[in-house]
Amino acid sequence: MSYALSRLMSTATASYAGFCFVRPEHLGVALEADKDEQAGYDLLAEVFGVRDLAISTFGILGRSERTVRTAMWIRILCDVGDGVVLAARADDDAVRTKVLATTLSWGALNLAALQIDKRRARRAAAGRETAAVTGTAVAAVDPA
Repeated sequence: MSYALSRLMSTATASYAGFCFVRPEHLGVALEADKDEQAGYDLLAEVFGVRDLAISTFGILGRSERTVRTAMWIRILCDVGDGVVLAARADDDAVRTKVLATTLSWGALNLAALQIDKRRARRAAAGRETAAVTGTAVAAVDPA
């Protein structure tokens, strides 16, 4: 299966989406929200769940590499955006740091998976091209 690491990260994100539906209060708790803000953060967590499940569906089930790549770029941009927006609302420096560390780390993991998958896809395409040109069977060996 092509883009295996990206699909794995999309599966992990889909798992988080499920967690958002089961325990939406986790977001407000993590952000140390006041009780009067908790309902808003619960709703935001559910919105994150819907969004992440939709993006992950394309990342997991996408038939073309382009679909998977697009889902990954959307996911990465959402991670960065979530970090910026949530960190701006945090009153406490420790909470702000936690938010940025979590969202930007997740974005970085998605970016790393995408870059590794792209490199593997280029190698595989080069091997197929070589085999087609030379008329020989070339075994694709991935040292990674």
